[in-house]
Amino acid sequence: MKTLLKSVLITLLSAAVIFLSGCDDDESPKLTGDNKVYELGAVGNATASGTVTFAKRDDGKTLITIQLSGTQGSAIHPAHIHANTAAEGGAIVVSLQNVSGSSGKSETVVSAMDDGTMLSYDELIAFDGYVNVHASEADLATLVAQGDIGQNALTGDSKTYNMGPVSNPAISGTVRFQKRTNNETLVTLSLTGTTAGGDHPAHIHNNSVATGGSIALDLTNVNGTTGKSVTNVTKLRSGAAITYDQLITFNGYAQVHLSAANLATILANGNIGSNAP
Repeated sequence: MKTLLKSVLITLLSAAVIFLSGCDDDESPKLTGDNKVYELGAVGNATASGTVTFAKRDDGKTLITIQLSGTQGSAIHPAHIHANTAAEGGAIVVSLQNVSGSSGKSETVVSAMDDGTMLSYDELIAFDGYVNVHASEADLATLVAQGDIGQNALTGDSKTYNMGPVSNPAISGTVRFQKRTNNETLVTLSLTGTTAGGDHPAHIHNNSVATGGSIALDLTNVNGTTGKSVTNVTKLRSGAAITYDQLITFNGYAQVHLSAANLATILANGNIGSNAP
């Protein structure tokens, strides 16, 4: 009889352990299937690129996964979500787990900003921010990869206009307008033939190149070393708001000048919007 009772008790205890283990498994946070994937592009001379994925969990938190290719060896790359667009720059708002150089991966469960402000999945995918992956803790200024997220993500809609030479026949290129989810515009000037160390003011002017006109919109100066300029555009110089859809039909032209002291010397220009050929 004692042996039978002992066997029954052991069986019941075993069943209880299995049941409780099953309950623990059932209560573990799970992914809901909702997710957003954003591109992370290489910066400067870096070769790393990939994606950052925001995946919603059923406990209200977000699993953020960075996956890069092109990282190397034992390198450890700090990663963060910053405020604003990558073109504008901004402070760190969410610290992420370091990206492993050997795997190119980082996983972080996020429920709040670094200052303690709660941050849900729905708020994250509409966030005004971008992700930076840095070379190392000692060299945060050097970026490995970067990409806009949330409302700043690019939709894939874009317009590219040619920039022809003016004072120097060796300088030419393009100006590209890219639409963001929030209908703001990433404007990228890409010129070839510029000189290292140069700093060239750039603007969008009213009217056509042939007619000429006043400055309607200030762009970031073109870096002579890289030939690049990136600007997040939300409004005209007058303060009037302007969307991507309005900008690609704008009566204007883009122009790059030699220097702030010599705006009269024009390096390149090209018609945009309603004036484009």
